[in-house]
Amino acid sequence: MNVAIYLRVSKDDGSQDEANQEPDCRRACEGRGWADPLVFPERESGAKERPVWRQLLELAHQGKVNAVVVWSLDRVGRTMWKTIDDVRALERCGCRLVSVRESWLDTGGPAAPLLLAIFAWVADHERQRLVERTRAGLERARAKGVKLGRKPVEISSVMLTRAVKLRYDPKRGRALPWPHVARALRREGWPPVHPKTLANAASGKKTVPGYVPRKLPRSLGQGPAARAGI
Repeated sequence: MNVAIYLRVSKDDGSQDEANQEPDCRRACEGRGWADPLVFPERESGAKERPVWRQLLELAHQGKVNAVVVWSLDRVGRTMWKTIDDVRALERCGCRLVSVRESWLDTGGPAAPLLLAIFAWVADHERQRLVERTRAGLERARAKGVKLGRKPVEISSVMLTRAVKLRYDPKRGRALPWPHVARALRREGWPPVHPKTLANAASGKKTVPGYVPRKLPRSLGQGPAARAGI
């Protein structure tokens, strides 16, 4: 049984010490007969990216850690949604999670199926609430006249002519994929344009003043990539 103790405090200014959590966590391990637990200390806010916690989740995913002991559930994370996602991720890996302060939180105990079912319901409910809040925010923005989505990209006939020349260079012997063309244009200092936008403009699906679409060169249009227009 490979057991890990995860200790976390939010501040790294000396006002908090994660070592204060360790004795209780060790007693929880001893009470379950778990010897020689690995200790993973971390000083980082639960609202930020935590490399030590990510490392611990990866070890659990690899089957190298079978149980994780924390002092309290809020050591796992500060937001309910993210915390529940991490708890469920550990459960899917077959890794048991035990909290010292929340004695009911033991995903390896007899109440585990009920506990995880409740967590799954809460997570789904939170996602639905997030979608609703996002939609409401978008509706308020539209009502205020705010234009949503990406800013329209203006392609000049000169830029498109250059893009087509890059794509159908006879020296290459084959059509250059549009993503490669877009990157080449950026390297030359042209404004960033999505590859699909370039493809639509070159084929005439997107009108560009001053540019007349031309047929695909026969010598470069035989490959599957060229036929797909990418």
